[in-house]
Amino acid sequence: MIINPETIGYLAATLTTASFLPQAILTIRTKDTESLSLSMYSLFTLGVFCWLIYGIYLSNKAMIFANAITLVLATSILAFKIYNILFKKG
Repeated sequence: MIINPETIGYLAATLTTASFLPQAILTIRTKDTESLSLSMYSLFTLGVFCWLIYGIYLSNKAMIFANAITLVLATSILAFKIYNILFKKG
């Protein structure tokens, strides 16, 4: 049985994006970011953005799919973190 590399890419994209969902859902629902590191989420979000640009450059649909979704989620969490810092909530 030969597995298509594109299938592996989509599986990896789905799994890594899905693994990020619980944290994103919890943060969006509770708006609680006190235990989250600003530097970690800043670097992570920048890294995901770079992966998205790289995927676009390569025209790799799996990379584009995963990183576009993860970028929206990570940016949402980062925005809540920054908002909470600015308004003394954590």
